[in-house]
Amino acid sequence: MDTATDNRIRSQLSDLGLKWVDAISWNAPVASLYQQAVARGEGLIADGGALVVSTGSHTGRSPGDKFIVREAATENTIWWDNNKSMTRAQFDVLKRDFMAHARLKSLFVQDLQAGADPAYSLPTRVICEYAWHALFIRHLLIVPASREGSAPQLTVIDLPSFKADPARHGTRSETVIALDLANGLVLIGGTQYAGEMKKSVFTVLNYVLPDRGVMPMHCSANVGTVGDCAVFFGLSGTGKTTLSADPWRTLIGDDEHGWSETGVFNFEGGCYAKVIRISPEAEPEIHATTRSWGTVLENVGIDVDTRSLDLDDASVTENTRSAYPLSTIANASRTGRAPIPKTIVMLTADAFGVLPPIARLTSQQAMYHFLSGYTAKVAGTEHGVTEPQATFSTCFGAPFIPRHPGVYGNMLRNLIAKHKVSCFLVNTGWTGGAFGIGHRMPIKATRTLLNAALDGLLADAEMRTDENFGFQVPVAVAGVDPNILNPRRTWADGKAYDEQARKLVGMFVHNFARFEGLVGADVKAASPAALIAAE
Repeated sequence: MDTATDNRIRSQLSDLGLKWVDAISWNAPVASLYQQAVARGEGLIADGGALVVSTGSHTGRSPGDKFIVREAATENTIWWDNNKSMTRAQFDVLKRDFMAHARLKSLFVQDLQAGADPAYSLPTRVICEYAWHALFIRHLLIVPASREGSAPQLTVIDLPSFKADPARHGTRSETVIALDLANGLVLIGGTQYAGEMKKSVFTVLNYVLPDRGVMPMHCSANVGTVGDCAVFFGLSGTGKTTLSADPWRTLIGDDEHGWSETGVFNFEGGCYAKVIRISPEAEPEIHATTRSWGTVLENVGIDVDTRSLDLDDASVTENTRSAYPLSTIANASRTGRAPIPKTIVMLTADAFGVLPPIARLTSQQAMYHFLSGYTAKVAGTEHGVTEPQATFSTCFGAPFIPRHPGVYGNMLRNLIAKHKVSCFLVNTGWTGGAFGIGHRMPIKATRTLLNAALDGLLADAEMRTDENFGFQVPVAVAGVDPNILNPRRTWADGKAYDEQARKLVGMFVHNFARFEGLVGADVKAASPAALIAAE
C-alpha cells in the first residue's frame, strides 16, 4: 500500500473512531491473507492446501447475543418479538469501547460488496482482527471490479478478542453482535465464528431491500440450460447447498439471494457449506473444495502430523464448514444472476419420518410453509437434544429477519402469483420411522424427484392428496421406489405412523397460531388445521 493510500485509509478509519492502529492490511489478496494467517499461527495447512482453523468455544452463531439499535428510525420497522434491542446510548458506549480495544492492533480491511446486481449492491467494508477472518469474508462476499468511488454504505468491525460487559453494554454475555441500521455499522465481538460476519450483512440486506421492491431470501439457487431458474429455501442441514450444487445446472449461489423485477441475484461471491461426513461420491463438488488451496475449513478434524483431513470427525462440532469462492465450483455462474424463478423448492429435514419426500404446493400452501419454516433437530447435534425436536424458523431464516415475517410472506406470495411459479416441499429427512428407527432419505431418490420437478415431469403426474397436510404427492416417479412416496408404507407399524403424524400436525398448528392474523381465509383453508376441522 503506497503512502497516499495508507494515509487515506487511516484517515477514514480515524473518522470512524479507529485511531492509533498499529498496522493496516488493505484489500490484501487471497495469497497474502493465507500467508499471514499461517504466519500468525491462526491455522494449519491441510493436505491439498486448505486452511484449517478453530473457532474456539463458538462453533456456530450466537443468536441470543445479537442486538439491533432501537430508536425512532427502527421502532416501527423491526419485528421486535424476534429481535433483541439495544439503546442508542448502549451502542455508543459499545462503539467507543470497541475503538479503544483496537488501539495498537493490526487490522485487516477488505472493501467488498454484497449483491451481484449493480442496481442493488451494498458496498461493504469489513475490518477484521484476524487474517483468516479477512480471508473468509473475501471468499464469501464479492470483490468489486473497481473500488473507485464506492464509499462503504455498511461497515462491519470484527474483533473476537473484545469482551462485552453486560452491565455496561446491555448485552447478555461477553459476546455481542450489534447492528446500527441507521448508520450502517455492525460490531462483532467475543466470538471467533466467522459466520457472524456474513449473516450480519444478510440481516442488513433483509432490512433495506424490501423498501426497494426486492425480496431477500435465505435460499440457494441454480439455473438450467434453458434459463429455468430454481430457488431452494431451507434451514441449515436440509440440503440447500448440496442440492443446488448440481453438475447439470449452473450454480448461482448456496445461501442468500434477492428476487427483483428482473430476476434473481446472489448476495455473495462464495459458499459456506457444511462438510461433516460428506463423501466424494455423494457430494463431489463440495468435497473437492476441502482439498482446494485457499479454502477455509472451520473445526474440521486434521492429523497435525500428516495433515490429512477427517471429515467424519465431529468431536468439536457437527457444524464443520468449508468456506470457498464460487469460482472453485466448475459450473458456478460468473455473473451471480439468473432469470425469474420457474420453480421454488422448500426443503425440510423431517426427523419424525412423517412427510413425503416431495409434495406439490399451491400458492396458499407455499405461503403457509414459508411462514412456518419447518425442519427438525436430531439427537446428538446439540447439547441436551435426546430425541427429534421440531424447529420452526419463519421464512426459513428467523434469526436474520429484522422485519415482520408478513412483509416477506406477502412479497413471496405476490411473486409466485405474478410469475406462475411452481412450488414443491422436499423432505430430505427420515423415512421408515423417526430418527433412531428409520433412515435418512436416499439422496439418489431426492435428486431424482427434484429433477422430475425441475424438468416439469410432475406437472401431469398422477397425484394423491396427503391425508395430514392436504398437499399433492406423486403416486409414482420413474427410478424411485413407490413406497417411499407414501411414508406410511415405509413404517413397520402404520398406527405408530398415524400417531406421529398427528403429533407433527399439532406442532404445525400450534406454531402457525401466531400468524393467523397475517393471512387470508384461503391460506387458512390450505393449512392442516383446516383438515382437522373438516374431519
